[in-house]
Amino acid sequence: MSRYDRYVLSRLLLFFGFFALILVAVFWINRAVVLFDRLIGDGQSLLVFLEFSALALPNLIRMILPMAVFAAAVYVTNRMQGDSEITVMQATGTSPWRLARPPLVFGLLAALMMSVLTHLLLPASISQLSAREAEVAQSISARLLSEGTFLHPVAGVTFYIGRIDPDSTLNDIFLSDRRDSDQSVTYTAERAYLLRDGERANLVMVNGMAQLQDNHEHTLSTTRFSDFSYDISALLPSREPGARSLREVPTIELLTRGSDIARDEGFNPGKLAEELHLRFARALICVAVALIGFSTLMLGGFSRFGVWRQALLAFVLVILLEVLRGLVSGPVLADARLWPLVYLPTFAGLAVAALFLQIAARPPALRLRRQTRVRETAA
Repeated sequence: MSRYDRYVLSRLLLFFGFFALILVAVFWINRAVVLFDRLIGDGQSLLVFLEFSALALPNLIRMILPMAVFAAAVYVTNRMQGDSEITVMQATGTSPWRLARPPLVFGLLAALMMSVLTHLLLPASISQLSAREAEVAQSISARLLSEGTFLHPVAGVTFYIGRIDPDSTLNDIFLSDRRDSDQSVTYTAERAYLLRDGERANLVMVNGMAQLQDNHEHTLSTTRFSDFSYDISALLPSREPGARSLREVPTIELLTRGSDIARDEGFNPGKLAEELHLRFARALICVAVALIGFSTLMLGGFSRFGVWRQALLAFVLVILLEVLRGLVSGPVLADARLWPLVYLPTFAGLAVAALFLQIAARPPALRLRRQTRVRETAA
């Protein structure tokens, strides 16, 4: 690799890190606000919030990494054209194809990073995040032990605790169960205790009253009790044993046991094929967007007004590639044998970049035609 290649590659990596850091910070803050409100509001500690944020980072980085690659390629190319560095290189006889070597290497490095992310880090983080979410959902103290707040653990159930004593005694209990359309039950009690028995959780209410309302007969009956046990296990959403998201499945397992996974875990074969090949396509798209960002700006020569038209064209092309990815998703989901369509946006982007580099190279035939037109105009 020449000194010029190392120089351009270092600048691309530098601004890639800068744009990636900015984009991750912006997206992370937007999501962290919602996550913080949900976890802290449910009684979780700050440590749990930081753990969930860290586990969500690989998926966040996966989304912004191609954008950072594209932004770095456009910015560095624009700066080099503004500083006449590319003009000097072209004046020495260097072709746009030769100048595209650093962006190509940069795209390959980004593709390598994306591969590690999608094949290793992302499935592991999603699996761990799902396990931690299940633990939090099973935590009674996080879901139900919140005093002075009307909670809705599941649809049709309202739970309220007036005060919680230091010895975990619950005071001034209100529990409304409206899940049955035929009747609804409301429980009130002076005190209550939470008891765990393996996977079961019971709320033992003391000195209370149960009000049963018949929605068909429009009658209300009341029953007073000195103690009453209410099973609240159903109020805590549980994860079915063995159930997992397709994004949790490691790539090596998708490659070697794809048919078994589709049969045993009930996954759609088209969805399984799309997920597998999309992990490879996400890495390759980094190469395409890097070359599009570079080649599109190479179409314009030096101008005092900059290359904003070419930059806008590059941005539109990247959007069109994302639209194309959405269009090919439907056929692949319907028929797993159409999995090559997943790579269509990548190859389309590479073809557009090659076309723009060829135009920027101005082959001799085009030069001859241009010189002929100039002579005819002068005559």
